[in-house]
Amino acid sequence: MTHHTPRLLPWTTPEGKPAYVVGDGTGHVSRVADDMERVQLAMAVELLGHAEDLLADRSSTTAQLRWLLARMCESLTAVHRVAQSRGSRA
Repeated sequence: MTHHTPRLLPWTTPEGKPAYVVGDGTGHVSRVADDMERVQLAMAVELLGHAEDLLADRSSTTAQLRWLLARMCESLTAVHRVAQSRGSRA
């Protein structure tokens, strides 16, 4: 019997707890997780570009900057989860 280490998924349970899948990394859930990680990382890059633009614009409003900060917190949480998941599989 082959032992597989649980993989941290890039989403949480409805209760906000970490979600895991156990397998060899080739199943449907693993492929969906791979796709979601790619999307999350690409969104982080886009958000960084948006942040650069907003921060360079001296007319940016407090509301715009607060929105940016909220999205960056969400993105950093997602990127951190991806890093944890990939680090545990290395």
